[in-house]
Order: sequence, then structure tokens, then C-alpha cells
Amino acid sequence: MRASTTLRTSGGFHGRRIQKTGGSTFIVSLPKNWVLSRGLGPGDVLMFTPRADGSLTVYPASATPAESQRRQVGVSNDDEEEHLFRRLIAEYIAGYPLLEIRTPGRMSARTREVIRNFAQRMIGPEILEETAEAVILQDVVGQNPLPIPSIVRRMHQMVRAMQADAMAAFRARDASIARDVVERDWEVDRLHWFLEKQVTSALRDARILATLDLSLPECSTYLLASRILERIADHAVRISETIRLLGPEPTPDRIVQELDRMAGRAASCLEDALDALDRGDIAKANEVIDASHQLTREREHILRELSSKKGRLAVGVAYVLESLERSALYATDLAEIAINRAVESPTRAPERPDVGADKPSAVSSAA
Repeated sequence: MRASTTLRTSGGFHGRRIQKTGGSTFIVSLPKNWVLSRGLGPGDVLMFTPRADGSLTVYPASATPAESQRRQVGVSNDDEEEHLFRRLIAEYIAGYPLLEIRTPGRMSARTREVIRNFAQRMIGPEILEETAEAVILQDVVGQNPLPIPSIVRRMHQMVRAMQADAMAAFRARDASIARDVVERDWEVDRLHWFLEKQVTSALRDARILATLDLSLPECSTYLLASRILERIADHAVRISETIRLLGPEPTPDRIVQELDRMAGRAASCLEDALDALDRGDIAKANEVIDASHQLTREREHILRELSSKKGRLAVGVAYVLESLERSALYATDLAEIAINRAVESPTRAPERPDVGADKPSAVSSAA
């Protein structure tokens, strides 16, 4: 039995009635234009990926995978180094496994140096080929070498260590520890960009999404968590950099102790917020938000004490205080995400693609 060729169209969605043939096989026709535009015909295999919302993603088994796509990037030797680096990051996040970076004429040594620096700092890109006008980068690690939840956990470990070392650099006014914190910020950034690349690739290709073992809402949640961790790492860097502002006057012990206590509470807020996110624990998430608000009130107390101080010491301590408060507020953002995710509680559907031919349902093409 063939499905009806009657097509319902509304808002870009195409509707077809399900037909039953034989004792247990269900058939639905496909839009003719979709089939022909992809060069499909009788006997070709379609793959199905069930989604958490109950829908199905359909794609041809013979379609060219994203891994074989090549992206040509036109740049200029006159581009600012920082602008060029940002452009390369954007191309990296887009998820193309081959990037051909090309200039109109001979590529300058400065442009090549920016590209090499980019390849060294990112996860995956390696220089595959160089010509007078172009450099070709290849992603050698593939789409999903690390589970996204593991990347977020790794980022948290690094951020927690950076926070502790930033406060140690502030207490001891140790420039070497401060420089180390600044350098480690790149490690957090590269993990965040790598995670963003994975999510972007999953949004573009349903086959990649299926390998993540995550739903689209979960991908969005982890991407937001990654962004928050990256912002907190930036504040650890800012605390480290304040030692350049401090003058010869020693920081009063009482203020140092207060700041240490606030730093410990901010770190606890972040850890508890991530735990609430993993467990869907609304009560713990609310505790994080309450603790963060309490920390903000304590900040006002220290600010009043700073009003009696002058010069570089007051400025430096104020910067540290602000960064600690911002870190706690970012943990609050994460706790709110945890509450939202716990309330949504989406029902996970199996995401392993299967072929319709060996199931009781089938898909036929309408001529």
C-alpha cells in the first residue's frame, strides 16, 4: 500500500498520513522535492535518530559526513593580530575539520605566526600543509574524543585551583604565582572553545549529536556552564593581576582573613552549584543562591573598612573584593540553571540510529 500523496504544509512543516500495509508495517511517504534534491531513489537507505522531544531526525545513510567538509578562510596580511586570532577561533568553533587559510598574495611571516600560535593553543588543529599563499589546518582529534560532562568537570578542577593560587599570589604578593595563574587561563579557554565546537557541530549534524549521548537541552546547559566557568577563571586572573597595583603598604591581616574566607565561600558556592546541576537538586541550588547573597552583604562590610584606606592598597583590595563577589554571582547563575534543568526533567529517548528496513515501520518515497 502506498501512502497518500496529499501533502499538508503549514509554517514550513510538511504533514503526511501514516498508512498501514500488511499485518504490522507502517509507511509514510516523503516529499518528492526533498528526495530528488538529495539525489535519492528507490533502494537508498535512510537513517533515523530519535530525539528527546519524541521527534525523529531523518538523513540519508550515504550523505557526506561533516568530517569531510573543507572550509576556505580568506584573510589579509593587514589584519590586526588579535582580530585574525578571533576570526580563527570563530572558524574553529564552527567545527570544520579542514581549514584552508588563504591570503590574496604571498602570506606574510606575521600572519603565519598568528596561525601557528592559534594551532598550538587549540585542541585538535595541526598544520597539514603550507604554500606561499595558504596554510591548511586539520582537526586531528575528531568530533567527540572527550565526553562533554568530563570537559566541564575538568574545567571546574582547573578553575578551583586557579582561584586558590590567585589568593595565594595576593597574600604573598608573589608575581611568579600570579603569572602562572594568567597562563593557565588559556587552558580553561581552550577547553571552553573545544566544548563549544562540539555543541556547534552537533547542532549542524544529527549524526554527531547521536554520538554525544546528550539531548539538545543538555548540550545547551553544559555550554552555559562552560561559559560561566570561563568567566570565573577570568576573575581569578584579575585577582592575580592586582598584585601589580598594590603599593608597599602591607594588607591588614584582618582584611586578608576576610578575603580568604570569602574566597573559600565563593569556591564552595561554585562546587555546590555544579553538584546541584548534576543531581537536579533544587534545595542545594537554592542554598547556593542564599549563600551568594550573604557574601554580597559581607562585601559591604569590607568596603566600609576600606573607606579608611587610601591609594593603591585600597584600589587593589577593592578589585579582589569585586572579583570574589562576581565569582559567587556566577555560581548563582549556575544554580539557577540547575533549578531550570531539574524542573524540565526531559525524558531521554534512545539516540542510537537505526535503519527502518529491519523494523516494523518503513519509509517510502512518493513519486
